Amino acid sequence: MIDTSDFRIGMRLQIDKDIFYIIDFQHARTAQRKANVTTKLKNIRTGQVLEKSFSAGEKFVEPDFDERMMQFLYNDQEGFHFMDSKTYDQIALNEEQIGQYKWYLQENVEYQILFFEGNPINVEMPAAVVLVVIEAEPAVKGDTVSNITKLVKVETGLEIKAPMFIKIGDKLKIDTREGKYLERA
Repeated sequence: MIDTSDFRIGMRLQIDKDIFYIIDFQHARTAQRKANVTTKLKNIRTGQVLEKSFSAGEKFVEPDFDERMMQFLYNDQEGFHFMDSKTYDQIALNEEQIGQYKWYLQENVEYQILFFEGNPINVEMPAAVVLVVIEAEPAVKGDTVSNITKLVKVETGLEIKAPMFIKIGDKLKIDTREGKYLERA
């Protein structure tokens, strides 16, 4: 069992048969009242973010997760296909389960797949990925006076804003949580 005093950012909990990540939490105590814990939770299955308050000392079930490293093979109309490199078992996650992470998946790269009650439910994506630029407008001399960005397209089809000096073939480090350019790799 998990107590509210055990809360940490990134911790997973089960509330009413749904499973959540703790995105943020704050302990609050007012005079002559019981302490409360205000949390911001993200539903692992749907991606929905909600705020919820709990009484201090409230207990929660720790979900039984299984995590496996699996190689991304390809995607088609059935979904995004992954293979366990040890057992060669294959699974498919649908677009709803993958969500915005579809823009960061690269073929033949291993990702951590989260299983709940034996069923795959989510991909654990690293904080940043390195992708190659396939389309970029050329920089125009004189446009570099201020911090101007341009739209570039990377190998997965994702379009992001990047600095003017980025050109086709450059490798970019991209934040997977916000979909933003971080640096040239």
